[in-house]
Amino acid sequence: GDNIMRSKSPKLHRTAAQMVGLDVSYDRLTPKDLGLSFEATFEKGRSAGFRGINVTYPYKEVVAKMVSIPDDIVAAIGAVNTVVFDEDGPKGFNTDYSGFKRAYCNVMGDTEPGTVCLIGSGGVGRAIAFALADLGADVLRLVDLDQNKAAALAEALQPFAGRTRVEAGTDASAAAQEADGIVNCTPLGMVGIGGTPLPRSAMLRAGWCFDAVYTPVETEFLQHAAEVGLKIITGYELFFGQGIDAWQIFTGRHLDHDALRQAILSDPS
Repeated sequence: GDNIMRSKSPKLHRTAAQMVGLDVSYDRLTPKDLGLSFEATFEKGRSAGFRGINVTYPYKEVVAKMVSIPDDIVAAIGAVNTVVFDEDGPKGFNTDYSGFKRAYCNVMGDTEPGTVCLIGSGGVGRAIAFALADLGADVLRLVDLDQNKAAALAEALQPFAGRTRVEAGTDASAAAQEADGIVNCTPLGMVGIGGTPLPRSAMLRAGWCFDAVYTPVETEFLQHAAEVGLKIITGYELFFGQGIDAWQIFTGRHLDHDALRQAILSDPS
């Protein structure tokens, strides 16, 4: 991925490997730093004998077209963040989808999402939209500066939406009005980018929020959310949830999730 020098994924997977006694190599691959296209970087990993790769912004939708996808929901999401190289060819999975559901339930318990304003319909936004529908959201208001992207996500989601009403638009502040939850799935707030997708004044009536950005964990968006009293699901929760699901796909090995979390948090390096 791009802009991943502060990614904690290597630490998660290496720590997990130490806990179960596996010899694991997990490194960051940034295409532009390698002087390669994403496609060439992908092929480099496959030809080097990697077990697999995790893919992040902005390549999740690109890689979905380069792999076979065994799960119908992930195929409909149209974004992949975990790839396994095997003898039948590369297979794609989406642990943002499963990881967000895990993160949401860890923080919110049995509380349903209600009406949700979701800002950003790229790779992670697509996965989280499907997850929110599966969690029983009443209404999903999909927002993107590119109206066509929001509309395309709404169309893809509709067959899987169940009772969730899906809307698409371009005005985040309007979509946040009367929303129970507000979700940032844009890169705004990330180290090297900064900013927030929504003014604090638009968050006053919500009950909870989530930011997919986790470097830094305390984004401007989440700072504003805390100031107006929202219940917060951090991007770190998604990072951890998608990471342990990716570990399971890569290795098939059971992990003590609580012990892994503590091991990562206790080592600030």
